[in-house]
Amino acid sequence: MKGSLDGIRIIDVSRVLAGPFCSMILGDLGAEVIKIEHYISGDETRGWGPPFVNGESAYYLCANRNKQSMTLNLKTDEGKKIFYKLVSSSDVVVQNFKSGTLEKMGLGYSQLKMKNRGLIMASITGFGSTGPYKDLSGYDYIIQAMSGLMSITGEVDGSPMKVGVAITDVLTGLYTCIGILSALQFRNKSGEGQEIDISLMDCQVSSLINVASNYLCSGVTPKRMGNQHPNIVPYQVFTAKDGDLVVAVGNDEQFKRFTAVLGRPELAEMEEFFHNENRLVNKEKLIAICEGILSEKPKKEWKEQLDAAGIPNGPINTVAEMFEDPQIKAREMVVELEHPLIDNLKLTGSPLKLSKTPVTMRHHPPLYGEHTESLLESIGYNPEEIKKFKQNNII
Repeated sequence: MKGSLDGIRIIDVSRVLAGPFCSMILGDLGAEVIKIEHYISGDETRGWGPPFVNGESAYYLCANRNKQSMTLNLKTDEGKKIFYKLVSSSDVVVQNFKSGTLEKMGLGYSQLKMKNRGLIMASITGFGSTGPYKDLSGYDYIIQAMSGLMSITGEVDGSPMKVGVAITDVLTGLYTCIGILSALQFRNKSGEGQEIDISLMDCQVSSLINVASNYLCSGVTPKRMGNQHPNIVPYQVFTAKDGDLVVAVGNDEQFKRFTAVLGRPELAEMEEFFHNENRLVNKEKLIAICEGILSEKPKKEWKEQLDAAGIPNGPINTVAEMFEDPQIKAREMVVELEHPLIDNLKLTGSPLKLSKTPVTMRHHPPLYGEHTESLLESIGYNPEEIKKFKQNNII
C-alpha cells in the first residue's frame, strides 16, 4: 500500500536532528527523500557516538530511515548544476544552513524557484531570517537556555536543567513537517510554492504553552517546580514502598475518586481541598498527607487500584523498562529493518497509525553516499561523467 505522500520528492540538505527528523517523518509517510551530504564528511551525526554498531552511529540511525544518501559538493559550479537538476523535479527542499548561506551560493529560495515555480523550501535556523540574532548559530541546548525552558526545568532549589533529549530539535522538526504539509496543500490549490521560515527559538517559545500564558496573563515569572504542576494539585511524583510513580489528578471528580483509593474520602469534602484552586493554596498540607499514605504500599498495587478508579498514573520507567512494556510492544513502537552492515537493526517505530495509508519502513538509514551513482544516473548522467565527478571532487 502506498503512503499518503507517495509521489512527493524531498531534497534534504539539512544535518544533525531537526531537519533530518522532519524529512524522516515525511519519508515514513511515503515521500521519496534524497539526503544530500557533504562530499567529504557527510552528516555530522555519522561521527557522534558511542554507541556505534558496525561503524554506524546510533544517533545517525535514529533520524534517517526511508532516505537515499547522495554526496555532493555544492560549492562547485558542476555541483550546483546537479542540484538544480534535482530541484527541478522535486517538491520540497529542507535546509538548515545559517541565514543567507544558500543565497550566497546561488541556491536560495529566490534562485531555486526560478527553476521550479512550485518548489517549497523549509529553511530551519536557530533564530529565523529576521531580528538581531538572525546571523547567530542555534543549537538545541542554547535554545533551551534562551527560551526560558531551562529556567522552569529542575528542582525548586536546584540548578536549571535541560530536558533529557534534544526536545527543541524534535519540536522544530514537527513544526517544520506541519509547515511543509500545509504548503503542499496550498500548492495543490494555487500551483505556487513558498518558503517556510522556521526557527528553533520560535518553536520552543511556542511550546511553552500554559507556562508562557500564565506569565502573559499574570506578569509573574514562572519558577522551577521540580515534578509538581503549576496549576493542578495533586499532579506530581510520589514515592511508593518500592519506587516512584506519577499521579496526575486532573479535576475535582478525579480527586474524589483518588481520596477514596487512599482510604480518606473525607479529604474531598474538606473546604481546603474541595476545589483545585483550594488545593493549590493548601498544597503543602495535602501533598504531605498523600505522601504518607502512598509510601505504605508498592507501586504495582497502587497502579492497579488507581487504574481501576480511573486516576491517571504510571511508574517512572527506565528506557529499558519502557521498551519491555506490553503497551509499547502492542503499538509496534520498535521496528526491525534489514541493513547491509547491521543484523536485525532495531529502531523506534512511528506514532502515526493511519488506517488507509499506513506508515511504511521501506529503506534502512542509508550508508554514506550509498545512492550517489544511482541518483545521478536517474537524472541523466552516464558512468563516464560520474567517474569525472569523483575525480574532480564534485561527489
